[in-house]
Amino acid sequence: MRFIIQRDRLVQSVQDVMKAVTSRTTIPILTGIKIVATNEGVTFTGSDSDISIESFIPVEETGDEIVEIKQTGAIVLTAKVFSEIVRKLPTDTVEIEVQNHLQTVIRSGKSEFNLNGLDAEEYPHLPQIEEDNVFKVPTDLLKMLIRQTVFAVSTSETRPVLTGVNWKVENSELICIATDSHRLALRKAKIEHEGNVSYNVVIPGKSLSELSKILDDNNDPVDIVITENQVLFKAKHLLFFSRLLEGNYPDTTRLIPAESKTDVVLNTKEFLHSIDRASLLAREGRNNVVKFATIDGGTIELSSNTPEVGKVVEELQSESIEGEELKISFSAKYVMDALKALEGTEIKISFTGAMRPFIIKPLNDESILQLILPVRTY
Repeated sequence: MRFIIQRDRLVQSVQDVMKAVTSRTTIPILTGIKIVATNEGVTFTGSDSDISIESFIPVEETGDEIVEIKQTGAIVLTAKVFSEIVRKLPTDTVEIEVQNHLQTVIRSGKSEFNLNGLDAEEYPHLPQIEEDNVFKVPTDLLKMLIRQTVFAVSTSETRPVLTGVNWKVENSELICIATDSHRLALRKAKIEHEGNVSYNVVIPGKSLSELSKILDDNNDPVDIVITENQVLFKAKHLLFFSRLLEGNYPDTTRLIPAESKTDVVLNTKEFLHSIDRASLLAREGRNNVVKFATIDGGTIELSSNTPEVGKVVEELQSESIEGEELKISFSAKYVMDALKALEGTEIKISFTGAMRPFIIKPLNDESILQLILPVRTY
């Protein structure tokens, strides 16, 4: 195998597939990156058997030559060393050549590295996915769906299914739900969907976070294929496979209250900054709990009291308050996470009592909601 390639494209592809490579693997060859050169271009693959990422660099794009293939072939190179080398090479082009006994030479300018390669035949094959039922989501929407839900997945392995995001597809609508049983994030979106297939799967939160990092910011469609135990995201020159989590995701529709006793409309930014300030003292203690109370004249009082540190009280003018008076306590972090995920300048918070979950959503937007369980302090 021998080819000459533009360094910046090589660096980008290697960085992308490195997101799937881990040093903690039971299969030694997976600490490497597989490189395959064909007459069409060069494919790089990284995998940790949960996530696999494949990045393709074509011989030419929009008339510019990116890769010059001198000889086709394949090799696996130690990912950590190879990615470091590639990043630090001196010139804009790189030549990679595999000589006898898998010895691989990397040349750039006056630098030459010799690496011991591994046999590409030993590298596990990526799942073969039948692409009968594909649905498409624009890249920017996909990244937003991930950003607005993935933060709420559980970090505890006691219920592995909660470390993922539940994706449901029905009637050309995609519903994404994440919960760690203290809070819940839900986002819906209309999608292009051929065929009337419905899905209900759980995608690991970690996979979605990594996917979001390597997708470009544009509105090109990403093809999504779901099978029994895998999901494949196909963007331009990029394949991203992830295993699905086993087990049934809890039915979260029962958690979401249908009616409310108190509705408060607030300016998103003002509320976020107020909670941030009110939680400054709470963070010093161990609780991070902020108290929220409605007082006369449409005013909200936010307070936090940490005996060993001190206390803080702040008043905030709401746009409107309807319903019963309310005192409730909640985790400042959870509410701040939720507010950061919402779009829109104004939010509506619907409470159904001091010990019931409450809902935060943008005013006049039904496609997204955040649900949070209060903390018992009063």
